[in-house]
Parts: sequence; structure tokens; C-alpha cells
Amino acid sequence: MSYKISTLQAALDYKKKNQIEDWIHLFLHDEGDNIPFSTGLKLEKRIFLGPIKMPLSLFKRCCGPEKHLKYIIDKDGFEQKVEAIQKRFKNGWDMPPLIINYIHDEFVLNDGNHRYEALIREKVEEYYVIIWITDKSS
Repeated sequence: MSYKISTLQAALDYKKKNQIEDWIHLFLHDEGDNIPFSTGLKLEKRIFLGPIKMPLSLFKRCCGPEKHLKYIIDKDGFEQKVEAIQKRFKNGWDMPPLIINYIHDEFVLNDGNHRYEALIREKVEEYYVIIWITDKSS
């Protein structure tokens, strides 16, 4: 049996080894499918916290079909992906944590907008997140 990197358990395992940043990049190059985000994270020194369980009410999506969001995407494609995630979640998928940036005293959901929406629709109130902060001390 092969080890799946794109799971919450894998993220928790990497946290125990103090290698959560390594997990993030492996995830973003795997099922996370967000290589540009991985590349951007490597541009500066970052501090990573988690995975930790937090209330989903603290976060808002930045990606979706709504016109007010920063990243507007196709409604049908968004709905299909969210529904597929809901189905996987209901079937016991060990869903990876959301990736959140803490900046200017607020939490910005950078990776996991579809997963977040699926969790909200499933009435999940708390889920695991990894928070990253840009280290300005260097």
C-alpha cells in the first residue's frame, strides 16, 4: 500500500517531524494542483503553523463564481468540484487541511476554496487548517 501525501493524516505526520512546509509543497504539486502557489510561497521566508482545528466561520472564500470574489471561476465547474468533494467527504475521505494566510489581522483562505465550500455545505463547523505568515524579521 502506498502512502498518500494529500491527506490530513500525512499533514499531521509531517507536522510531528517539523516538516509541514515540505508537506505543503508536496501537496500543492500533487492533488492540490497549485504549483504557482507553491512557487510563490518559496519566494520569501514563511512561518507555518498547524495543522490545527479552527472554526470555519473565521474564513471566507476568495475563489468561486460570485462576482465580488478575487478569483472568479465558472459556476458549473465550481459546483461540480464542490459536489465531488462533498461525495468524497461523506465516503470518509481524509481531506487535507485548508491553507490560510494570516495577514493584516485577518485570515485569507489561499488554498482549499472548493474544500471549504464543501465543508460549509456539509454543516461542518471546524476543520484543520495550516496557517502561514510571512517572516518579516529576516
